[in-house]
Amino acid sequence: MLELLTEKFSKSISRLKGARKLTEKQVNDVLRDIRMALLEADVDYDVVKAFLKRVRERVLTEDIKNNLSPVDSIILTVYEELTNILGGEKSDIKKGTVLFVGLQGTGKTTTIGKLAHFLKNQGFKVAVSSSDVRRPAAMLQLKKLAEKVGVPYYGFDEVSSKDIAINAKHKAQSEGIDYLLLDTAGRLHIDEDLMQELKQIKEAVRPSEILYVADSMQGQEALRVAKVFHESVTLTGVILTKMDGDARGGLALSVKEAIGVPIKFVGVGEKIEDLEVFYPDRVAQRILGLGDLQSLLEKAQQVIPEDEAQVLATRIMMGEFDLEDMLKQIRFIKQMGPLEKLLGMIPGIGAQLKNVKIDEKKFKKTEAIILSMTKEERKNPRIINMSRKVRIAKGSGTSVGDVNKVLKEYEEMRRIIKSMKGMKGLPTLPKFPFRF
Repeated sequence: MLELLTEKFSKSISRLKGARKLTEKQVNDVLRDIRMALLEADVDYDVVKAFLKRVRERVLTEDIKNNLSPVDSIILTVYEELTNILGGEKSDIKKGTVLFVGLQGTGKTTTIGKLAHFLKNQGFKVAVSSSDVRRPAAMLQLKKLAEKVGVPYYGFDEVSSKDIAINAKHKAQSEGIDYLLLDTAGRLHIDEDLMQELKQIKEAVRPSEILYVADSMQGQEALRVAKVFHESVTLTGVILTKMDGDARGGLALSVKEAIGVPIKFVGVGEKIEDLEVFYPDRVAQRILGLGDLQSLLEKAQQVIPEDEAQVLATRIMMGEFDLEDMLKQIRFIKQMGPLEKLLGMIPGIGAQLKNVKIDEKKFKKTEAIILSMTKEERKNPRIINMSRKVRIAKGSGTSVGDVNKVLKEYEEMRRIIKSMKGMKGLPTLPKFPFRF
């Protein structure tokens, strides 16, 4: 997401590289480029205007701080103001009845399933229900999602949306549920009947949260609809879907500043686990091409069991690393998601990878080759002679040349890891801002 903004911001600020002092003209030139980038990204005009005004005033009036260069100072100012318009800090979801609102086709029901999966994995008791009496298919979809996630679905025969919501809340309270995720009717467009129904449900169940689900690809139209919902039922948060396909990010940069409602989560794929907490500071870092190391570390912690990570770290520190370890690393990386996305979280890497397609089939080929080896060969690759290579290639459906490449890559990794032997700790990462 946000690739176009990242490219344009980085290109604009790179003009200042090497400058020892910033002139007012240089500042104006950079801000003009940023203005065009934001407007092309479909950011709300008033948001852009206010953002640039604050950045300009700060850059031209504040003293250079923390021994930063003039260039780093403007990067830091833009970063801080970007973080502010994105919401400042992450916004958690309050326990209780969470009401989901939005138009049809934005992924509202699917998002409820994703959030149920997320909250369940956090250790909370979750239940879901639907008050959309006009669309039985929506109720069935949510019920199937609940079964997939492994949380209860509350279904009732009442014909009134308000009665369903009331009964679902009572049942959730009686069963000690932490979060009741309540779907509501959607429309292809906003109408008075829909708003009245939502107001009645809100008054009846007094939800802890009212979340508006928006398709990020719809840009300013979604923002206009959000304003109408906010005026009618007072939203407490927004969840943006399809952020994996939105290279512009205009809606994400407009919501908080325009209507005062924070983004709580973003959908980044079609799988049930493809829902991420929205961190304004991390998104601002990625827009500026500074990567997102914290999210990368969290992804690693999710897929690598702590005990296995400790064993692998110990073996590396001891200078031990065999093909079994290499196989585990490959599998961990595959579980973490698309490699382009992971590398894009590393500072300075994302922009270099633009338009580069990484062939993840290579991982499968490497995995197949290692699996075709005997346990003894994985533990001690030096015993792999030509006859063994022929057997391994045949068993993995590859060539002897492919086997040689894997062994060469392993030796290179082993050489690097051996050079780390005896290190008491890895260097600490530099604090923001990173140099361009």
